[in-house]
Amino acid sequence: MKLVAILLGLLVLTACGAKRTPSAPDVVRAWSAALDRNDNEQAARLFANGARIIQNGEAILATHADAVHWNAGLPCGGRISHLEVRSKSQVLAVFELEERPQHHCDANGNQAATLFEVEDGRIVLWHQTAVPAAYAPSGQLAVPPLGGSSTAGRRS
Repeated sequence: MKLVAILLGLLVLTACGAKRTPSAPDVVRAWSAALDRNDNEQAARLFANGARIIQNGEAILATHADAVHWNAGLPCGGRISHLEVRSKSQVLAVFELEERPQHHCDANGNQAATLFEVEDGRIVLWHQTAVPAAYAPSGQLAVPPLGGSSTAGRRS
């Protein structure tokens, strides 16, 4: 009887205090939704300190403030058109780029893709990558923008 009481107590404590870590696809969807609302603070909360950004070079978001600043600089929002789970922690997202509040998206209607790596519910890698040919509409190149300051690939 004592063992049953202990197990029941543990079950209650676990159920009350358990907090599920969001899946990688859940984190990607939450980031996209926050960005589309222009909620850069919430978008930044989804990045781990030290997250790597690979987009026309590489950057490290050392702090939350860095993540807020980086998210605020993305000119486009976007609707997720495809989400490809590659592993428990990696997700490739393809976006249909759209305007977002208080920004000008000069790639409106184009596609962009990002490979996300998520650990413990936080983005540790945001890597702009080519839109897979299977998802690219005919007539649009399935490659990320190269060099310069093109905003087409800033929000993927």
